[in-house]
Amino acid sequence: MAVQRALLVCLAATAVVFQLAMAADHTVGAPSGSWDTSTDLQTWAGSQSFSVGDNLIFLYTSNHDVLEVTEANYDSCSTGSPTATHTGGNTVVALSAPGKRYFICGTAGHCQQGMKIEVDTKASAGSTPDVPSAESPGSSPPPPPASSNGVSLKTCLTVGFGLMLMMLFAL
Repeated sequence: MAVQRALLVCLAATAVVFQLAMAADHTVGAPSGSWDTSTDLQTWAGSQSFSVGDNLIFLYTSNHDVLEVTEANYDSCSTGSPTATHTGGNTVVALSAPGKRYFICGTAGHCQQGMKIEVDTKASAGSTPDVPSAESPGSSPPPPPASSNGVSLKTCLTVGFGLMLMMLFAL
């Protein structure tokens, strides 16, 4: 019985570590572009899958910056009242919660030229979904990410890794 408990604790710890290792770094515009006016950033963002725990990496020249803005300011390319401002050419933004976030370049005319991205971060298998608050009656948490069989790749990898460990310990 003690061996089984130890295996379960080991499996749980391994799953947590493996989940953390699954976080991805997304260099904006890569591999063929960057945070600039010549990269099709909307197509790039649409081709990515963002999960809680991932990071966005913005690499850019001193001609640019990164402003995190509201959806309304994103839609209108308004640089007024950004929620965050980043400069320096190398900005890392942690995607720590599910939901949509909006980023634009604050240099005059750059957002209008397409230098903006909308990032829709999905809850990872190890994160807790948002629960509607009492202040917002009728709201509901977002649906889980769709998959063809209801099981995420991260879950399959975590379970598979755990099973491999259990087989090794059984030997």
